[in-house]
Amino acid sequence: MAKDVLCAVNSCTYWEEENRCKAESIFVAYHAAKQPTEPEETDCKTFKKK
Repeated sequence: MAKDVLCAVNSCTYWEEENRCKAESIFVAYHAAKQPTEPEETDCKTFKKK
């Protein structure tokens, strides 16, 4: 499990109580044409629907 990683997306398989993420690793990518400068410009590629 990833240590001290929080996630509020409770529709994800890796979500646990208290917004804990139980994925072994996390992959975050960007969805804009340039490197992100704001959190909203990133995407979690680790998400897996429950």
